[in-house]
Amino acid sequence: MDEAKKSLNFIEQMIEKDLQEGKHDAIVTRFPPEPNGYLHIGHAKSICLNFGLAEKYGGKMK
Repeated sequence: MDEAKKSLNFIEQMIEKDLQEGKHDAIVTRFPPEPNGYLHIGHAKSICLNFGLAEKYGGKMK
């Protein structure tokens, strides 16, 4: 499917709205380490989401 025709999830909608309105000029995502060091499936999903959004919108991942 063409990237332009793909529907956006609510996070991508908010990012695109903020970028179009000039509220932000770039995005920066971050994934803080888990205090006890044990990752679980929610962390894995968050890592993929944060890295993916940073890559898609030309942002940085901290």
